[in-house]
Amino acid sequence: MKNVESLNSVLPVIETRNAARHYVMGDVTVKALRGIDLRIDRGEMVSVMGPSGSGKSTLMNLIGCLDTPTSGTVLLDGSDISKLDEQALAKVRNRKIGFIFQQFNLLARMNVLDNVSTPLLYAGVSAKLRRERASHVLEKVGLADRMKHLPRELSGGQKQRVAIARALVNEPSLLLADEPTGALDQDTGHQILNLFNELHDAGNTLILVTHDPDIGSFSPRCIRILDGRIEE
Repeated sequence: MKNVESLNSVLPVIETRNAARHYVMGDVTVKALRGIDLRIDRGEMVSVMGPSGSGKSTLMNLIGCLDTPTSGTVLLDGSDISKLDEQALAKVRNRKIGFIFQQFNLLARMNVLDNVSTPLLYAGVSAKLRRERASHVLEKVGLADRMKHLPRELSGGQKQRVAIARALVNEPSLLLADEPTGALDQDTGHQILNLFNELHDAGNTLILVTHDPDIGSFSPRCIRILDGRIEE
């Protein structure tokens, strides 16, 4: 009988089976996703691309446990998350998903170290271990000398590195980045993409949701969404 570790190594991180998401708006039903079949294996870096309204953000919400499908199935590390309630989804998000947003979403009154350690606080980790793990990931993203700084004292690229460190601190199954270079200039954006490449080389699983063709071409695998379906 396979042990849990070897089983997890062969299970995809994310698998969707005919996943659909419909929204009822008055008398109109908007079919944001129309039956998505998708598999993302452990250690992959994948871009999800599509124009505004294509369904890529809805797919991100399903993968990131921010929403559940109207029909079909979404599996995370082999577990069906399709029918979980909001409280259960929140626990899965905190434990399994590391989010990276375009606007960083840092807490203005907290220093860098406290921003990064916040997910561990919600996970019930002790203060000593929170500091140790947050310090470790800040070193990993090249910000060991900025731990006591406030967000307003950082450049845009440094803020995004803090956001990446925060996403990493819980050692999630999946890093999910939504337009991660959208608020950065071109040179800084390329630096962040190079950091993603380093994280990918270290074995992390990344999904980059974007409309930016530079990010799409940067990833080893690119999935294109159009009208709620996988086009390519």
